[in-house]
Amino acid sequence: MAGPAPTYRPTFSDEQIAACQQVIRRHTAPQAQVYRARLALLLHEHPALDNVAAGQRVGKHANWVRYWRKTWVREGFRLTDKGGRGRKPAFPPSGGRDRQGAGVRDPRAA
Repeated sequence: MAGPAPTYRPTFSDEQIAACQQVIRRHTAPQAQVYRARLALLLHEHPALDNVAAGQRVGKHANWVRYWRKTWVREGFRLTDKGGRGRKPAFPPSGGRDRQGAGVRDPRAA
């Protein structure tokens, strides 16, 4: 089942293709980056491939393919996620006094 022609068609430089090939060969590469590198290599070889077919060949949903095509056209090529806000602060703060055993009595200290 072929989908419509893709709206976004990113182009990749030789350096970007080399970086993708390097990520795929690394055994310790994060899987998210490996999937994105595989998609970039696939789209480099077959730029007119629709999102559904590309997603099936990479093992991801067509919406994921569409997202990364759009990102690479609008924001430039990257294999990593955007930096986020980070982890929310924990309560109570871990710094300061020792809270180990707070509210718990040691029966041997009687």
